[in-house]
Amino acid sequence: MSDAALSMDRMYRRQRYIYDATRKFYLLGRDGAIAALSPRPGEAVLEIGCGTGRNLIAVARRFPQAQVFGLDVSNEMLTSARVAIRRAGLENRIHVAQGDATDFDPTTLFARADFDRVLISYALSMIPPWRAALAHALDALRPGGALEIVDFGDQAGLPRVFRSVLRRWLAAFEVTPRDDLREELGALARARPLRFLTAAPFGGYAIRATVLKP
Repeated sequence: MSDAALSMDRMYRRQRYIYDATRKFYLLGRDGAIAALSPRPGEAVLEIGCGTGRNLIAVARRFPQAQVFGLDVSNEMLTSARVAIRRAGLENRIHVAQGDATDFDPTTLFARADFDRVLISYALSMIPPWRAALAHALDALRPGGALEIVDFGDQAGLPRVFRSVLRRWLAAFEVTPRDDLREELGALARARPLRFLTAAPFGGYAIRATVLKP
């Protein structure tokens, strides 16, 4: 097992039981990112860093004709995801596997080379080599597909005291907002054939990005 997997398993061994109940108050914008996926019937959606499966279930319910896949580095979180998926009666439509966001092989994990839509929801801020994870997500996206990202933003439109308190609190959970996400997307766009749009909802509390791969 990798160091990243061991670290995440230690962090979430107990947290996974209360993760969804507590995170719903501050992981803002997830449902908007899910709605933006808008896969066509039969298309495949992958969530990188799927955690407890909350988003996967939402995707499967919102888009009942989509194929839904998820990966996470933490087997502890995947244990919770599998239970939630089974309780939702979606085990035949949602497939999850353990994998590192920076180097997973979709063919090995899911018997397919790429995906029509990819979702990364509040995961880049928890992945130290996040640039590698972002680039690898684009590698897993088929031409004509879209990558949807939502994560903590720079909070530029919010009071400085709020931003300071929030960042100290996030740091306690090893979460680091990626303030240069737009710049990294720009660098990737200069190196690859892709287009992207970003927004800063909730006063910059969050950042939303849509990356289109021609």
